[in-house]
Amino acid sequence: MARKIGKIVLAYSGGLDTSIILKWLQETYGCEIVTFTADLGQGEELEPARAKAALLGVRDIRVVDLREEFVRDFVFPMLRANALYEGQYLLGSSIARPLIARHLVAIARETGADAVAHGSTGKGNDQVRFELAVNALAPSLAVIAPWRQWNIRSRTELLDYAEKHRIPVPSDKRGEAPFSIDANLLHTSTEGKILENPAEIAPAYIYQRTVDPVDAPDAPETITIGFESGDPVSVNGRLMTPAALLTELNRLGGRHGVGRLDLVENRFIGMKSRGVYETPGGTILLAAHRGIESITLDRAAAHLKDEIMPRYAELIYNGFWFAPEREMLQALIDHSQAFVTGEVTVRLYKGSASVIARTSPASLYSADLVTFEESAIAYDHHDAEGLIRLNGLRLRSWAARNGN
Repeated sequence: MARKIGKIVLAYSGGLDTSIILKWLQETYGCEIVTFTADLGQGEELEPARAKAALLGVRDIRVVDLREEFVRDFVFPMLRANALYEGQYLLGSSIARPLIARHLVAIARETGADAVAHGSTGKGNDQVRFELAVNALAPSLAVIAPWRQWNIRSRTELLDYAEKHRIPVPSDKRGEAPFSIDANLLHTSTEGKILENPAEIAPAYIYQRTVDPVDAPDAPETITIGFESGDPVSVNGRLMTPAALLTELNRLGGRHGVGRLDLVENRFIGMKSRGVYETPGGTILLAAHRGIESITLDRAAAHLKDEIMPRYAELIYNGFWFAPEREMLQALIDHSQAFVTGEVTVRLYKGSASVIARTSPASLYSADLVTFEESAIAYDHHDAEGLIRLNGLRLRSWAARNGN
């Protein structure tokens, strides 16, 4: 027997698709809909989303500023791991979904809702990310995914539904399907249309946050980023909140063309897809964080972090932020950051963010040890003989067997 749904909390962007979903939920379930719109720093005015929800008859409308929470509790913990999916992607969309899901669940509990709903399609990763998060946080909640349930099968049918129910259709949404764009304080991503052919060069007009590196200033810009226990806290000596700091680095990196990525990635559901990403601030922070770790982490600890990073990044990409194994890895990563404190100098120039200096009160770097001159620290060069001989033992045995 189908479960009776009395109230639904919808992740609502205010765009055409989620507005159509809102109306469809009202018609299909005949119950109250609560809309939740998250301000993640996507760079657009969110009051129109509130107005559109009201126009469609919603009484309980939530528009919540999550920028600080997003950067502090999600982006920065991920940054401590130097996380990159498939060695390149800074996980800008992936890391936002668990935060949205957490607030969907919280609102559902507060309002006594029976279900949450999202506008992700049946081909993408986001449906998995939202629903795995709800499974972990509130398994008793039903999850409604209209794109997997309704009988709308084409963009023409979608627009016909909007017209029939007097849902405003912006002029740029008519005709050919538009690019699929996702944005938050960490990144922008663009998919679809011409980008579906990986042999085609992405058109210049799709970039929103970064200038073309070719057109970036001819003079480099040098900035200093301060870290405390693995997290960035200042830019050029000025202490800033997490969201303000990332906003400033987006501005600085964007004008130098830093953080562009054109990637064909492997989706969790099994297909390859192409996306064009802009992550200027995140790209700077990744370089700077690795820079400060280079003088504050023990060699074996640093190498272990690099070994687990791909697994950690894959967990986030696949939607397992709230899974126990991600939390276990996070505990290990966070423990490694106790002495990751200091300042890193980064040069921004025509698409690059290069570490050119680093300093820390907890540095493990010893100039006396590495110098070619006489130093105050006694280092017996003969000690290396034993190290080499012991490590060469198995190689000599292998060579003897092979007749070398």
